[in-house]
Amino acid sequence: MEQLMFIETGMGIDVHGQDITTAAVRAIKNAIHFNSMPGIRTVLPDHNLDNMKVNVKLAVPCDKDKLDMETVKATLPYGQVTVEIMDGGMLTTSGIVLEEKGDKNDLMYIVVASVEVGY
Repeated sequence: MEQLMFIETGMGIDVHGQDITTAAVRAIKNAIHFNSMPGIRTVLPDHNLDNMKVNVKLAVPCDKDKLDMETVKATLPYGQVTVEIMDGGMLTTSGIVLEEKGDKNDLMYIVVASVEVGY
């Protein structure tokens, strides 16, 4: 990325079901949910959103091999998206196993995201 312009952070949790992709998507949405960048086109090469670069860093506690990268990338509405995965996040108890919610155990999966935007 030649010019880093914004960094937003977020956290996502899958309370029931132990789905790391669900937690990751929620972390990204949490990071970008309250943002608007109305002037971004004015600084992008050719004033084109396709020239925006978005780098997502995900701190993931487990199941990295089960992370659906296409679903994660599709969370971002614009730009050329790259994703970096690192150790982090948290596993903690939800306090209950709800089999009807897909629980295999009582763990909540917590993922932390950093979303970098630039060109």
